[in-house]
Amino acid sequence: MLDVRAVGNDFLIVGCGGVGGITAAHLVEAGHRVTGVTTNPAILAAVRERGLEVRGDGGSRRVQAEVQSTVPDRAYDYVILATQPPDVERAARAALPALGPGGLLVCFQNGLCEARVAAIAGADRVVGAVVAWGAAMPEPGVYDRTAAGGFTLGRLDGKADPRLDALARAFEAIGPVEITENLQGKRWSKLAINCAISALGTIAGDRLGPLLQHRFVRRLALEIMTEAVLVARGQGVRLEKVAGTFDLAWMALTEEERASPAVRGPSPRFNAGSPSLVAKHAMLLAVGLRYRRMRSSMLAAIERGRTPAVDFLNGEVVDRARSLGIPAPYNARAREMVWDIARGKRKPSFELLRELGETARD
Repeated sequence: MLDVRAVGNDFLIVGCGGVGGITAAHLVEAGHRVTGVTTNPAILAAVRERGLEVRGDGGSRRVQAEVQSTVPDRAYDYVILATQPPDVERAARAALPALGPGGLLVCFQNGLCEARVAAIAGADRVVGAVVAWGAAMPEPGVYDRTAAGGFTLGRLDGKADPRLDALARAFEAIGPVEITENLQGKRWSKLAINCAISALGTIAGDRLGPLLQHRFVRRLALEIMTEAVLVARGQGVRLEKVAGTFDLAWMALTEEERASPAVRGPSPRFNAGSPSLVAKHAMLLAVGLRYRRMRSSMLAAIERGRTPAVDFLNGEVVDRARSLGIPAPYNARAREMVWDIARGKRKPSFELLRELGETARD
């Protein structure tokens, strides 16, 4: 059984991209036993030769860590799934035999992946970790923490679990940790944010800071997030703020705000007479400043020839909206554009964002 009092536990981290690499480095430095798994030969070779090279997080340093190309034949207390969402079910099946008695599979993915993994491993063995910080891997084995923050941990059923307490203590080496009884509310709030930030960053091909300097981009973000909020409400989800972000229930546009002609054209106007709308734009400007270096993980996946996670983000909103009879044109068009980019039909550009604003309501 997992010893929740242990100073150091055994962690298997499946996926050694930006978030997985930063997590591995911090857990090793905190005295935990960590094994990373990557199917990328370049990452495998770089980490074996030089260790995990961490930048932008307390100075540049190298952390020696074990890394393998396949899941080792041994038992682990925690298996962290740090792959992109399209790979999460495959990763869960591969890693499940390595999960020790009483151990937990931990989902790092954006989106709503816990239910998919629970169908493979059983709900009692799955927890969600909402990641409220950013990381990138500019080259194999080199990890750049692009934004500060921590985690929100929770079970699908919202129950207390001593294994969560132990995991929280371990993750405090990375950032502040909150345990929630409403994982779905946290997940949907983060999903709404990611639908906007990741999709718009992919379509434009730029980092968050420069994008959110533009008023019409902020309005597009608000439209995308509002559609997600309406779908979550339609499913009876009680939204909760994720640490380091904003209140999605408040950020969602009202019917009056959505009726204003604010999306069309490169420099659209918004209703300056609406204090709440001005405040929402100001909030997004502040987010752009804080997370200015954040880059879309979907764009990075496409550049590496991987499948983008758009069906797990905007696609979740579109599919569930359809079943509820709720329009979601901005998420639908954003999903189409990301797939066009992934298939080589279009290239990321600022003009493509303007097209999204022009065509989503047509």
